[in-house]
Amino acid sequence: MPLLRDFRTARKVLRNILRSRRTRRQVAQEVARRPHPAPGTIKIALYFADAPVNLYQVRQWYAPLAEINPDWPVAIISRSPGSVLQLWKESPVPVVYLRQVADLEHFVHSQDIHIVFYVNQNARNFQMFRYGRMWHVFINHGESDKMYMTTNQFKAYDYSLVAGDAAVDRLSHRLWDFDLAKRAIPIGRPQADHFAGELPYTPDERTVVLYAPTWEGDRAAAAYGSIASHGVELVSALLATGRHRVIYRPHPRSGVLDAEYASANAAIIASIAAANAADPSAQHVFDNGPELGWQLVAADVAITDISAMVYDRLATGKPIIVTRPVSPSADIDEGGFLGSCDWLDAGEAGDIVAISDRVLTDEDARARLAFWAERHFGDTSPGAATARFREAIGHLMGEWDRHHAIHVGDREPSESDPFDDEEDDEALPTE
Repeated sequence: MPLLRDFRTARKVLRNILRSRRTRRQVAQEVARRPHPAPGTIKIALYFADAPVNLYQVRQWYAPLAEINPDWPVAIISRSPGSVLQLWKESPVPVVYLRQVADLEHFVHSQDIHIVFYVNQNARNFQMFRYGRMWHVFINHGESDKMYMTTNQFKAYDYSLVAGDAAVDRLSHRLWDFDLAKRAIPIGRPQADHFAGELPYTPDERTVVLYAPTWEGDRAAAAYGSIASHGVELVSALLATGRHRVIYRPHPRSGVLDAEYASANAAIIASIAAANAADPSAQHVFDNGPELGWQLVAADVAITDISAMVYDRLATGKPIIVTRPVSPSADIDEGGFLGSCDWLDAGEAGDIVAISDRVLTDEDARARLAFWAERHFGDTSPGAATARFREAIGHLMGEWDRHHAIHVGDREPSESDPFDDEEDDEALPTE
C-alpha cells in the first residue's frame, strides 16, 4: 500500500503547513505587543529551539529562573512560533521570538549576555554556539540514568550544571578526556525547592498513587515506556480497589510514534473518566497540565518508568516503584539507584496493589531512598539546591569577568555566517 502511505504522508505535511501558517499569523499579531527587553539588560538567556511538544523541558525551569531574575535578568529565546505563543502565556521571565538567524544576531549584539542555558540537545543549539564571548551551559531537563545523560554532546558546552555525585560519576565512566572537575558543576535539583501547587482533589483516607510513565522512545535502547506493557493493567487494578486515588501523568509525547502505545494511553484516560463517573468521590486525576511538583509531593506511592521522574520523586524521599522495560535492548544503568530500587515487571502489573502496600511500610526501602537521594542530589533540605544554583551562577559570572578582563583589548570578531540560511520549517509540527 505504498500509494496510500504516500497520500497519508502528504496529507500530514499539508496539515502541518496550514497549521504552521496559522500559528505564524498569530505570532505576527502578538509580537508587536511583546517588546524586547531594553538593550544591555539581559545577563542570562535560556535558548529553546524546539516545538511545543517539548515545552515541558523549559517549564520545569520557570521557578528557578524567576528566582535569579532580580539579580541576573533572564530572557527565554524561542525559535518556534508554536512554542513562543505558549511561552508568552506561561513564562515568569521575558520571552523573545527570534526565528531567523539575523534576529538572533541582532538580539545577542544588543544585550549583555554572559550565560546561555540549554535544556536539550536540539541541532539548532549550534546556531547559538557561534557566539564566543559568553558561557554556553547545559542545564538539561532532569536527572536520570537514561543513555541521554551521558552523551558525548556534553563536550559541546563550556559547562554543565548537573545534579550531584551520581551524575559526575556517570559521566566519568562514559566521556573520555573530559575535565569533570571544571566543567561539571553539581547543583542538586533546584526545581524541588518549588514543588507545590493546588491539589485538584480533596485529601481523604485514600492512598494516592502517582503513575507517571515516559513515552515509547524513538529507538530500542531508549524504549523505557510502560503504558502499553504495564499501564492499563496496573491502573485498572488500582481503580478497582475503592481505597486508592490514581494520578495519571503521561509524558507529553506518549504515542507519537507507536499506535499501540497511543491506544493504551487513551484506554487509561478513558478508564479514569469512567471510574470517576461511577464514584465521583474517588477524584482520580488525569493530569496533563504544565505544572509539575504537587504530584510528586502529594502521592503516597509513585510508579514511574526510567526517566527524570524517578529522580524528581527520589528528591522527596517518598516511596517509588520503577517499571522494568520489556525491551531487551533497553539501556539500563544499574550502577546507581536503579541497582537497588523496587522494580515492577510487566507480569507483576496486576499485583500492584500488594506491591504498593509493601513499599509503603518497608523500612529497608526507605533507608535506600535516603541514601540515593543524597547520592544524586546532595543536600536536599529546603533551599539548599537553590543556594547551589545561585552559587554556580555567581562562579560563572566571576569567570566571565575574569576572561573579559584578559581579552578586553582584543578586536571583536564578526560571528555572523552569511551561509547559515534558516531552513523552511513550515512542514514541521508547531502545536
